Amino acid sequence: MTRRARASGAVALGFLAGLPLAWPAAGQAAGDIVVVRIETAKGDITAEIYVDAAPVTAENFLAYLADGLFDRGRFYRSVRMDNQPNDSVRIEVIQVGLDRSMRARLRAAIPLERTRDTGLSHVDGALSMARGGPDSARASFFICINDQPSLDFGGHRNPDGQGFAVFGQVVEGMDVVRDIQTGTVDGQQLVESVVIERVRRVAG
Repeated sequence: MTRRARASGAVALGFLAGLPLAWPAAGQAAGDIVVVRIETAKGDITAEIYVDAAPVTAENFLAYLADGLFDRGRFYRSVRMDNQPNDSVRIEVIQVGLDRSMRARLRAAIPLERTRDTGLSHVDGALSMARGGPDSARASFFICINDQPSLDFGGHRNPDGQGFAVFGQVVEGMDVVRDIQTGTVDGQQLVESVVIERVRRVAG
């Protein structure tokens, strides 16, 4: 089990039941937590979704989940220390995209919930929304490998300094996340993307 998203003062990536409820991380206000399971061809990833801390982002994710839009999506991108030759601030994440057949069902973009305001941070295993400009995130999300403070509000990966919106945390299956990250890449694109068989709500 990895560390959960912890309290914080505050890449552009934009291209872009059965489990008991777990306690929230130290320093994070207690509240609603939904547990979901991302079932992939390489194994399952279980995550907590922080509905109270990041209500707009969490509810957006859960609405896509309820509609089945993540099913047959893919982990298609792996960002590693060795494939960012033009970036002075480097990160480590894997990113999810929807199946092409689902893209016509995308909802409107959501407001950016900055880590400055939510108290969450891009720690190892954090789930966060991909975006271009502020208030442009829709359905694509990524999972952090190791702590990535440059993705928080005030961080320097994105020139606008607004950071990205953390909304959850992997609590089981970081071995699967790391396995996906080590896949063969062409640039940052996984040569063999990893299919998401389904994402389901298992508690909360």
